[in-house]
Amino acid sequence: MLKLNVTGMTCGHCEKAVEDALANLPGVERVVKVSRDDQEVVLEGNPDSAQVIEAISEEGYEARVA
Repeated sequence: MLKLNVTGMTCGHCEKAVEDALANLPGVERVVKVSRDDQEVVLEGNPDSAQVIEAISEEGYEARVA
């Protein structure tokens, strides 16, 4: 499981954009949580954290491993 802190998400569309960007990354078995309120993303599986952070960044948000 990989847990990240994500800043910049302000609405449901932001959450959906992040979820969609992460859903098909190698190693992601399931997107468990994307929450703008908690500023948190939780992924199940064994994805490469650098790839996950880059995918979130490409959507316009900042992320770091929690």
